Amino acid sequence: MSATVTSALAWWVRTKAGDTAIVLDGETLTYGELGGWSSRIAEHLRAEGVRPGDRVGLMAPNSLPWPAAALGVIKAGAVLVPLNPRFKPAELRKVLDDAGAVAVIADDPFKGAVEEASAMGAAVELVTFSAIDALRDGAPSTFDVDRGEDEPISIIFTSGSTGRSKGVVLTNRTLLSIVFEATLVEEGFHRGSSTILLLPLAFTPGLVWGLLMTTVLGGKLVIEKEIVPSRAVQLIEEHRIEAIFGVPLVYQALAAAPEFAHADLSSLKTAVVGGAAVPTALLEAYAAKDVALRQIYGMTEAGGIATATLVSEFREHPGSCGTGGIFTEVQVVRADGTPAEADEPGELVIKGPGVTPGYWNSPEVNAEVFRGGWLHSGDLGATDPEGRIRFVDRLKDLIISGGINVSPVELEQALAAIDGVVEVAVIAAPDEKFGETPAAIIQAADGLTETSVVEEASKVLADFKVPRYVVLREDPLPRLPNGKISKTEIREAYADLTTRFAKVR
Repeated sequence: MSATVTSALAWWVRTKAGDTAIVLDGETLTYGELGGWSSRIAEHLRAEGVRPGDRVGLMAPNSLPWPAAALGVIKAGAVLVPLNPRFKPAELRKVLDDAGAVAVIADDPFKGAVEEASAMGAAVELVTFSAIDALRDGAPSTFDVDRGEDEPISIIFTSGSTGRSKGVVLTNRTLLSIVFEATLVEEGFHRGSSTILLLPLAFTPGLVWGLLMTTVLGGKLVIEKEIVPSRAVQLIEEHRIEAIFGVPLVYQALAAAPEFAHADLSSLKTAVVGGAAVPTALLEAYAAKDVALRQIYGMTEAGGIATATLVSEFREHPGSCGTGGIFTEVQVVRADGTPAEADEPGELVIKGPGVTPGYWNSPEVNAEVFRGGWLHSGDLGATDPEGRIRFVDRLKDLIISGGINVSPVELEQALAAIDGVVEVAVIAAPDEKFGETPAAIIQAADGLTETSVVEEASKVLADFKVPRYVVLREDPLPRLPNGKISKTEIREAYADLTTRFAKVR
């Protein structure tokens, strides 16, 4: 068998079948149980007509069947497409179309959403969690289709600045490269390491750095359905957690728990934070516990983490994102592609074995983003004289709310369809809890209200995308000479938006 995620799982099943692989709500899955369950799921999918290379969605919140179902899809030779369970049917349909999905595994409460999305276009096969649960026990199975190291095992969709979702391809080779580099640079990732996941499995941190990293390393993954700070702190102590990752609000929530002050967090060897600006006070709170909370810069296209502050420098250089990795190179370049000088802002570009081989079925986007062997991030960074990288700003207009990318164009398209909306621009507003939150600036016709905008938007957008600020105005939005709406001018005009206007939800 090739070097694959599931060949690693098979090894741990043979050598430590009784050891714990997954912990969730007090329930556990051993490696033997995870291996057998996922193989039976793979056999079931094949019986349902899923063939090697087919794309299969997985729509569910964090739960014990999720890891088994995800690995079952991969063992069937299919390509896993994690789906945000907060998607409305129209949003789900877009991703299913982009992926060309033939089936969706869904937790039972999401059956209706999948069926509605299926009815909007090409039909997809629905496999419910009831069917998945029924396969937890059964005849022993080691079913596993070996599709090779360079075949896709997952497509992770991330919002793009054009409003069209982009499917980031993950192969076995890419994933194993991410794992290998992590074991060399992060003390918290090694054979048998323990990790806690306080984020959804359906996104890059949960799938790549949680489930798949743990599966390859034969470790233990403690999964929480939602963030309960006091409980999470206790779980870190109980399971001697070595690795944790998340957005600032995760770490802020834990630090605010009464148990944090006296908790023994000495087991934490890797604690990284990204996705939004990190307050210095938060870094200091963890430093006081001798936990090196370090900033990262990364993106789904680069495996989630491209560079992180060195452990040896987290106190002296808390604002940096490190200097890259052993095999991952991060540079700051000018518009002409030449290296920027120290402290000169430029685009962050990335090269390394953990970088995706490309976007799914998107040759034009691939040609634009992957140039000269480098992944062009569209983000702005700079280096200090010693080469330490710091994130400056986004060249793209993406809003990062609670660590999740939100495309302003997608929101603008949805809001523009509302009666009474003449034109609209969506910008990011600062938010204490989520880092950023969408704000809609609308030229409105008579009769349109903030309430009606929220009500109509909620029918087609997941709640985290629905604007928390809605500003209605009579005047047209400012435009550039080429006729495009001037986002720069709008941001300047509404720089104090959060003090002038109240949240609408």
